[in-house]
Amino acid sequence: MIKVVLIGQGNVASHLLHAFENSTTVEVAQINSRALENIPQSDVTIIAVSDDAISIVSNQLENRNGLLVHTSGTVSLESLTANRKGVFYPLQSFTKDTTVDFSSIPFCLEVSNADDYNLLETLAQSICSKGYRINTKQRKKLHMAAVFVNNFTNHMYTIGKDICDEHNVPFEILHALIEETASKITSISPAKAQTGPAKRNDKQTIKTHLENLNLQQQEIYKLITKSIQNN
Repeated sequence: MIKVVLIGQGNVASHLLHAFENSTTVEVAQINSRALENIPQSDVTIIAVSDDAISIVSNQLENRNGLLVHTSGTVSLESLTANRKGVFYPLQSFTKDTTVDFSSIPFCLEVSNADDYNLLETLAQSICSKGYRINTKQRKKLHMAAVFVNNFTNHMYTIGKDICDEHNVPFEILHALIEETASKITSISPAKAQTGPAKRNDKQTIKTHLENLNLQQQEIYKLITKSIQNN
């Protein structure tokens, strides 16, 4: 049984807590990051707070026994002050009150002491299918890529819905297209999956689209169109 102390009460912490509570090999206790006195001993202490607060919390735990890890995609391993430290980064978008299937979520793992990797990998495997050995530099680049494929893509959905709402068209008509696009790039490269007027250089279609967008949407449309054509 792996004993885990989970510090934080945000989206990531809440989802991790639920996953650990359903594991038969993990014993977990959740702690508020503002109440760090009398914390029970554990094999792994997970700091699941905002990026800016990680070093603040870590400084209060520097003399703690066991392995101390954070869950950030961008914060360096060296931001932790403990002798045994690591990163336990689940690469997924977490939203409050939305169920997450951890069995399909990859975990990016990093440790300062090689002997601790097996412990962190075992912890990841207790709730997910696979952990990946990813160093800080790689993780920061991966997080940047994740912003493009998740956050920016979701903003495109927002713009698409705004256009649909403006013209009284149900956004759900686009659901099948969204699902097909996401599914397709699991079997072929995104570059090969690219379609649309920018790819075909349909100048008249592009011109018509631009004429029917507001100024901000036009700037986004032109920038992405140029990027597709230059790829």
